[in-house]
Amino acid sequence: MSVFLFVGFSVILYAFLSLIHQSIREKTSSSASFRMSHGPPSHPIIGCLLSFYQNRSRLLDWYTDLLSRSPTQTIVIHRLGACRTVVTANPDNVEHVLRANFHNYPKGVPFTSILGDLLGCGIFNVDGPLWSTQRKLASHEFSTHSLRDFLVRTLEAEVENRLLPLLQDYADTDRTLDLQDLLRRFAFDTVCQVSLGTDPDCLDLSRPLPPLVTAFENASRICAMRATSPVYLVWKIKRALNIGSEKKLAEAVKLVHDDIVDIIRNRKKKLLQENDDQQIKYDGDLLSRFLAAGHSEEMVRDMVISFVMAGRDTTSAAITWLFWLLAQNSNAERAIVSEVDSILDRSYKNCLDFEALKEMRFLKACLCESMRLYPPVAWDSKHAAADDALPDGTPVRKGDRVTYFPYGMGRMKELWGKDRLEFKPDRWLVGPGMEGGAEGELRAVSPYKFPVFQAGPRVCLGKEMAFIQMKYVVASILGRFEIRPVLENRPAFVPLLTAHMTGGLKVVVNKRQLMGSC
Repeated sequence: MSVFLFVGFSVILYAFLSLIHQSIREKTSSSASFRMSHGPPSHPIIGCLLSFYQNRSRLLDWYTDLLSRSPTQTIVIHRLGACRTVVTANPDNVEHVLRANFHNYPKGVPFTSILGDLLGCGIFNVDGPLWSTQRKLASHEFSTHSLRDFLVRTLEAEVENRLLPLLQDYADTDRTLDLQDLLRRFAFDTVCQVSLGTDPDCLDLSRPLPPLVTAFENASRICAMRATSPVYLVWKIKRALNIGSEKKLAEAVKLVHDDIVDIIRNRKKKLLQENDDQQIKYDGDLLSRFLAAGHSEEMVRDMVISFVMAGRDTTSAAITWLFWLLAQNSNAERAIVSEVDSILDRSYKNCLDFEALKEMRFLKACLCESMRLYPPVAWDSKHAAADDALPDGTPVRKGDRVTYFPYGMGRMKELWGKDRLEFKPDRWLVGPGMEGGAEGELRAVSPYKFPVFQAGPRVCLGKEMAFIQMKYVVASILGRFEIRPVLENRPAFVPLLTAHMTGGLKVVVNKRQLMGSC
């Protein structure tokens, strides 16, 4: 009981201090700035906490509705227990934050603290010189042909030897399959092999998931709960007292860190033993490359955890939503199969190598359209280091959270037109597309209008590798199978650290005429 009294007292005290702070800030703000808020109804002390709580199960659509009614596609949120938040779906604002005034918008302590227990000082959770150092190292490795070729070889082995035989088994027995779960297992296998050089073999459905996988899942879920908590202070109190979800998070993080450190030490020992000159020479994976660069164990740990976290669910989420959308748009599915067959027929090796994948423009258009509607990361935030003003005139104060919102941007009429809610891959093509029956060229779209891979100095290093993986998986599956969802109702889109479908995507798998293979 004393714990709950302490929590209650802390919340009341925090509310009182927030009221004083808010009153001071509002008195220094001009009436024009106040009129530009375009946010939900706000009340003394609690701000929009009531509306936030009422809409907590539909925050994405709530924010989208508010943004669509704002003349600037920008809103300002005042909420008890959280810093003042500017949410924008305006590409000019996005470019200002991610590129033009990049140095004024770091991730910031309020954001990095949410993931800090898990990601430590990894590249996705730091700012300043530490970020710059890791960025340069990772950028060099991601630009090498050897890493790209290693990825393609890994995909070939994982798809041909595990994924497709598993789908064939389901096609032969008419059993229902959770495609989302299968693709997440596949993605974890792939990212672990590319990042860590280890193979967790998650596609072996006869045994439980490895503890590392479960720990990653629990840690990311609880970290996401921190970000969406109606009262920000509560999770910090729970962490200090080591109770509830925060206790479970600490246990999951310890398991992840311990397992990754064991992998690092074993890999370092193995690499040294294999080289007579006692110099670490890397294999194809990222871990051995980072070790060869001579970085500390802790830094390598945090970097590889960041890359596993970034790659474990993002590509699988995009592919899952694409399969659901294709089931509602049979013309697009047939066009993908036709494109893949045509490219393989022209290919000298008749297989999905890098050159063949690069030619699949309509498939890439479908992936972009899927991510426009259902971005793997629905929103991302930065924190202002100093007072500023966005291009649309919205004032930003030092310490404010500025959130750009890919989910809402994909639903703005001003950006995508009246048909913005429709799945139309042709919007990504110049010239004849699906309807014309001929190959169109990919349209150049501003990354600030379509920021699913971020943009500017922090643009996703793995963007092209993600497209390689997604193309390889979709082309391989559609060339051999028809995927049909069991339920026709639209699945619920849940925005944790990476968005997913509630309840998974239950499908039946049917055979299709085989395309060429290596």
